[in-house]
Amino acid sequence: MISAVLFDLDGTLVETEELKAISHGRTVAELRSDVSEDEVADVYANDLVGHSRQEVAETLVQRFGLEEAARERMEDLGVEETWQVLVSIRHDIYDEILGDTDLLLKQRYPHNIELLYELRGEGYPTACATMSHRPQVERVLSVLGIEDAFDVVATMDDVERGKPNPEIYLLVAKKLGMPPEEFLVIEDSPAGVGAGVAAGMAVVAVPTRITSKGVRASNLLDPRWVVEDPETLSEVVRQRIEEAGGKREAHTQPML
Repeated sequence: MISAVLFDLDGTLVETEELKAISHGRTVAELRSDVSEDEVADVYANDLVGHSRQEVAETLVQRFGLEEAARERMEDLGVEETWQVLVSIRHDIYDEILGDTDLLLKQRYPHNIELLYELRGEGYPTACATMSHRPQVERVLSVLGIEDAFDVVATMDDVERGKPNPEIYLLVAKKLGMPPEEFLVIEDSPAGVGAGVAAGMAVVAVPTRITSKGVRASNLLDPRWVVEDPETLSEVVRQRIEEAGGKREAHTQPML
C-alpha cells in the first residue's frame, strides 16, 4: 500500500541541476582557468547529480587536478580541507544564480508540480527530500510558490550521508511516522532512484535531459517506471501505486 509520496526537488520539481552544473563549472574555472566550464558541467551532469557536496567537490578536485590551487585558497576562506574550498566558492556562485527569480520560474516542471498538488489534494501526505542546503531549498520553494505543499522538507543539512544512501528518505519516513515500504518516491537521478530503492520504497523516475542516460544505464527500475514523456507521469504514478497495493486510506499524523 502507498500512504505517502516523497518528491526530490532539484531536477524533479525544478531544473536546478542545470544551474548547479553551471555553478560547478564556474567554480573549477576560478581555480583553473584552462579548464572548460562546459567540461566540468558535463562531469557533474553525467556522474555526480544527487551526490553530497563533499562527494562532488572531492571528485572535482581529483578529476581536474585542483589540489594545489585549492590549498592556496584554504587560509583565505578559513577552511581545513581542499574540497571545502570548492564548496565555499560554489556556494556564493550558486546563491547569485538563485537570485534570478525569473530564471528559476522558467526552470520549473509544471507536470511534476501539478502531480504534487493532485496527490496532496487526494489526501496523500507529501514530503520533499533534497541534497541542497536548507536556505537554498527555502528560496527555491518560495519562488515556485510551493513552500506550503509539503508536510516534511528534509535537506542535506539534516543528514550525514547523501544519496544514493537512503538516510534522507528514511528520515522522512520517521518524521511522517510511516514505514518506508508505504512511500512512493518521485526522482530524476540515478543517485536519487538508488536511495529510494535502498530505502525499500516504490520509485518512479522522471529523468531530465541531464539525468536520463544515467537512469537508463543504472537498471535500477523496471522500464515501466521510467517516465519518458512528462505528460504520462500521472498515469505511470497511478499504475505504480496500484501495483504496490493501492492507496492506504488511513494515514498516521505527521510527526513534525
